[in-house]
Amino acid sequence: KVKQPTWGIRPGLPIGVKVTLRKEKAKEFLKTAFKAKENILLNKNFDKTGNFGFGIKEYIDLPGVKYDPALGIKGFNVLVSLEKKGYRIKRRKNNSKKVPIKHRVTKDEAINFVKKEFGVEIK
Repeated sequence: KVKQPTWGIRPGLPIGVKVTLRKEKAKEFLKTAFKAKENILLNKNFDKTGNFGFGIKEYIDLPGVKYDPALGIKGFNVLVSLEKKGYRIKRRKNNSKKVPIKHRVTKDEAINFVKKEFGVEIK
């Protein structure tokens, strides 16, 4: 409960948090998040580069999570960015290059991955 004028934050304002999960922790979290969405995603949740996202209206929808009166009812968005091996060429410090089109993740590849890996139904 401290003012941070540099960041434009003061007590009572809502703030956001971003968390990055990778590998096994990401898979475990996605399994529980898909259960909260009843293993159903919409086709429009996927973009042309293989990323997808969905919202969970209340955190208590996640299996095994109990209500915390201090938090109240809050929702959140889950955003997933899929990459194939070799995407490092885009982020490396020396000699960085664009990822070739044939090596990028497509919408269909992302949908097939989610169906196969997590058993999610796409409508």
